[in-house]
Amino acid sequence: PAKYYFIRENRKGFCYPGNMASVLAASEFSKINVSAPILSYQNSWVNRICTRSVNTSKSAKTKSKRGVQCHAEEGEESPNFDPRTFRRSLSKSDKYNRRVSGDEEAIAAMSEQGIAATSKGGLISLMKEQEFKHKRGDIELELANSYGFCWGVERAVQMAYEARSQYAGEDMHITNEIIHNPSVNKKLEEMKIKLIEPTAANGEKDFSGVKKGDVVILPAFGASVQEMQLLDEREVNIVDTTCPWVSKVWNAVDTHKRKNYTSVIHGKYDHEETIATASFAAIYIIIKNLDELAYVQNYMLNGGDKTEFLSKFSKAISAGFDPDKDLEAVGLANQTTMLKGDTEAMGKGLQQTMMQKYGVENVNEHFMVLDTICDATQERQDAMYQLVDSNPDMFLVVGGWNSSNTSHLQEIAELKGIESFWVNEPSCIREDGSIQWLTSWGELKETENWLPEGPVKIAVTSGASTPDKVVEDILDRVFAVKEGKEMPVAV
Repeated sequence: PAKYYFIRENRKGFCYPGNMASVLAASEFSKINVSAPILSYQNSWVNRICTRSVNTSKSAKTKSKRGVQCHAEEGEESPNFDPRTFRRSLSKSDKYNRRVSGDEEAIAAMSEQGIAATSKGGLISLMKEQEFKHKRGDIELELANSYGFCWGVERAVQMAYEARSQYAGEDMHITNEIIHNPSVNKKLEEMKIKLIEPTAANGEKDFSGVKKGDVVILPAFGASVQEMQLLDEREVNIVDTTCPWVSKVWNAVDTHKRKNYTSVIHGKYDHEETIATASFAAIYIIIKNLDELAYVQNYMLNGGDKTEFLSKFSKAISAGFDPDKDLEAVGLANQTTMLKGDTEAMGKGLQQTMMQKYGVENVNEHFMVLDTICDATQERQDAMYQLVDSNPDMFLVVGGWNSSNTSHLQEIAELKGIESFWVNEPSCIREDGSIQWLTSWGELKETENWLPEGPVKIAVTSGASTPDKVVEDILDRVFAVKEGKEMPVAV
């Protein structure tokens, strides 16, 4: 129809006309008995009615399943598009799933392929029974008491295995690496789960190979609301493995939006999780570290060069961001993998800035914070600090090199001045006695003769995306180098 109207949902789940004048102006509905429910809320036709006024120009078209309004180009949202409403309605679709089924065959396959959270009967299991310690020859190992696969990661990987079993033979895609671990992602590739990759031309993801009826997995980091909208329009089967802790952050930025606060997101602007979080925010700025925060605080208190500010954060702000207006009231959220201490410091810093600028009595009108720090991230970082206090000779940090949470484990050791080697797979430990490793700031290094002669105490931890089997394969190679034995092949 050329004209649109509002609808509202009553408590029984039926839809009544909400704007009577608009309804009566539409000839199609002139004979409706408005005293009775017109359609069930679950009716597919009702799901095509937008709950807000929409663009009726010729350049736009109505393709609003479950209340979503988009323009002719898929995934482009209307000015009135509400991400929270869209998410809630999408979750009711029979083409959407975010539940673990408990498929025993899928769980067994994960264990057999070394992708399960724990490696039954392996060295890591043994160390957990021996107070997280193990001694073999001149090598003394001490394992962090919180390490490796977190619940959210294990859940995501299990859901991917279950989806492959449930949709055997169907074309299956994933919008990003399911987690930041090369071993796990390689297994999914072998299962013919195709990664939707950016095009060389503009760096945007190429969804051209995704067709109606295909299966698309959303990774543990989540996906942007624009990607969800596009997939919904393609009528694909969505398997959403987004970690509930990430969803909690999305709820936080939605609260900021509804209360007219700008979202300050502690994170990395190019990280998949932060990209997704920003898509659910209205006005936002992404701040990576405390140095960037200090710059923003100074601008908030003293003003400054607006052009310089916008250039500095050009990739980390919402469209039309105005630092002179949009920093008057802010709410803090965080990428779940960031350092807990830094997020807390940002919260205190922003609160103090608002107190200084607007007065202690008015701070709540200008600053809000909701607890979005991930328990698993916090526990692994706390365990790392405990390991530091045990005075090891060196650290061995295991995890994907693009893993944010692992980079912060490496950073803790570096800040404490303890030699630490961040490796992502067994091949980093070489037969010639050298090691290839990464610093927390992303510099790839090679070190010869990294294992000293005689006794050595090595503290070991792993990122939240790392299966125990990967750690065990790496330690097997460490023992082989130290003992001068043939290097085992990781399987």
